[in-house]
Amino acid sequence: MATVGKNLSQYNREEIPNASELKIGLVVSQWNGEITEALYDGAYGTLVECGAMAENIIRRNVPGSFELVFGCKKLIADSKPDAVIAIGSVIRGETSHFDFVCEAAAQGIKDLNVLSDTPVIFCVLTDDNWQQAKDRSGGVHGNKGTEAAIAAIQMAHL
Repeated sequence: MATVGKNLSQYNREEIPNASELKIGLVVSQWNGEITEALYDGAYGTLVECGAMAENIIRRNVPGSFELVFGCKKLIADSKPDAVIAIGSVIRGETSHFDFVCEAAAQGIKDLNVLSDTPVIFCVLTDDNWQQAKDRSGGVHGNKGTEAAIAAIQMAHL
């Protein structure tokens, strides 16, 4: 497992560019809301800690992870952010629905990165069970939202 022994929330603040001049969008899936809200809190808190102004952090909600791509596309068109973080959580169930949603979200976010000048950060947990999602959204492995915020700042400064 890639996250064994790692805390996703650990970073050196001195190595991160200042975010005070950045406008960052966060598109948050409402499905598995306990997980996505924790990821949002991690991302938002990290952005503010790195200098982002609260008024320059834009949030949009979408129903599920499948809808993240359209939500990100709309946010980019309407708000012209420096970077966008797509926040979602898909937990494996008994059918292949998991595979379709994960593939669509990953490919769609990749397509936005190829077709747009605005970086879109993939902060979609694709876990086998609820505990894995909890462990990566503020649990023993830290918060993937924090990692996504750092990536957004770094990519916006390219």
